[in-house]
Amino acid sequence: MNYYDKKTMPAPQMEHHVKMTNRRLLEIDGVKEVDSFDSEEFLLQTVMGYLVIRGDNLQMKNLDVEAGHVSIKGKIYELSYLDEQHGEKAKGLFSKLFK
Repeated sequence: MNYYDKKTMPAPQMEHHVKMTNRRLLEIDGVKEVDSFDSEEFLLQTVMGYLVIRGDNLQMKNLDVEAGHVSIKGKIYELSYLDEQHGEKAKGLFSKLFK
């Protein structure tokens, strides 16, 4: 394999991990983009689809989009993934709400 062949190889897909500690700290890997957030809801685009996090007094503790890592603290009530079909609808809805 020469130098030019190495460049054409597809990059491995980022891993997606979700770790919750005592419903107070959420650490997520594999985040592509943070679409919207406030103290009660976060909408994240991950390598596995859109992820909605709902809770109370939510705050972004750490954000490193290049590495795909986000940490959120607060009282976490719900984590839910949106299907690819519904992801665009949800994104449209959230973008209208947060204009």
